[in-house]
Amino acid sequence: MADAVVLGVGGLVALIILIAIRMPIAYAMILVGGVGTMLLNGPALVFSQLKTLAYGQFSIYDLSVVPMFVLMGAIASKTGLSQALFRGANAWLGWLRGGTAMAAIAGCAGFGAVCGSSLATASTMGKVALPELRRYKYSGALATGTLAAGGVLGILIPPSVVLIIYAIIVEANIVTMFMAAFLPGLLAVVLFLLTIAVYVAIKPEAGPKGGMPDRREFIEATAGMIPVLLIFALVIGGIYFGFFNPTPAAAAGVFLVLVFGLLQRKLSWPDMLGALKETAATSGMIYLIILGAELLKIFMSRVRLPQETAAWIAGSGLEPMTVLILLLVALILLGCLMDSLSMILLVIPFFWPVLVEINGGIYQGADGAGFGMSTEDLKIWFGILALIVVELGLITPPVGMNVFVISSLARDTPMIETFKGVAPFFGAELVRVVLLVSFPALTLWLPSVLS
Repeated sequence: MADAVVLGVGGLVALIILIAIRMPIAYAMILVGGVGTMLLNGPALVFSQLKTLAYGQFSIYDLSVVPMFVLMGAIASKTGLSQALFRGANAWLGWLRGGTAMAAIAGCAGFGAVCGSSLATASTMGKVALPELRRYKYSGALATGTLAAGGVLGILIPPSVVLIIYAIIVEANIVTMFMAAFLPGLLAVVLFLLTIAVYVAIKPEAGPKGGMPDRREFIEATAGMIPVLLIFALVIGGIYFGFFNPTPAAAAGVFLVLVFGLLQRKLSWPDMLGALKETAATSGMIYLIILGAELLKIFMSRVRLPQETAAWIAGSGLEPMTVLILLLVALILLGCLMDSLSMILLVIPFFWPVLVEINGGIYQGADGAGFGMSTEDLKIWFGILALIVVELGLITPPVGMNVFVISSLARDTPMIETFKGVAPFFGAELVRVVLLVSFPALTLWLPSVLS
């Protein structure tokens, strides 16, 4: 047993080295999982796994929702939805000090609800909102920091591909996870808006007031948001209230976004082909990472590294909340170096058994020890917390993927200024984490009501 655990630790070290030398994480996980299993059980088992594992994983019905939501986001980015959202939000908020930045946050939240991707949200809304922020002479730090931070809303506000993958890993109900994400996502929007309000109160010159639209402009801009609100209401509302499951909902979302693009005459055949190619490439990448993660998980389970780690931590005497905080800090640090999907697939199979163990085991009741909640509630609560701290990695040095995306659009603003602009939003996110850790009901209330 000790030799097997040592082999598992060696596999983890090898994985870290491969990632450090820039090997794609899917290939790194396949290599470590395959070679490790070969050393442990011989090559015959590895070839048998490779023969059956891909079909077994990719035929999971819940995974069929992934390409649908990816396609919905890809089409949405080409149909003018982002412009309509920002224009409508700016009509409501732009006349306030810092209002155009607030409109950008509202636009990011709305587009993230259709797109489900942080990087796509940051990139698309950045192209739309950055010219307006410059026109009203917003400071470079506030303008770029707002858009980089606003992009992270795409990973949590349903539909979220990363949230779906997490649910599949821990065998949680996808619909329940979508329900649980709504209030924390709304809380993020409120905290970001308050952050901008405080920022411009301290530095009024950083976010000047915009123009007040006339009545006709206001009505037209508000009406432009209606299709987006309808799409969100039909897709997510339909899931919440049980009219259909996530996969049919995603297909309906693709249809609605497609109809919107055709009616607006903003979706050409080249755009549609581009969206299909983008969906195929993104879905292929996601499925390959899932395959690598499953192969690695099987190897680690055979050497019992997750189980031994969970037993060791459970016997260490640490308080459950201390362990949770340590795991969340580890996720923040890893998020600085890896993309969100890869990190969720890589670390959740290790972290989840630890939490189950210190909560009292898989059959722990809601009134027992540990976190004082059932395993099903723990899946939901930890999943939302994990995705929030993964968001933090997208705006944290040295990588900060969203910061790089916005910096590529705002080349006249030094990246250090963008990181300075992101800092207040990072603080707002920490406040959200503290609130959700302190009050689990913020996450668990809506699923309990709607279920």
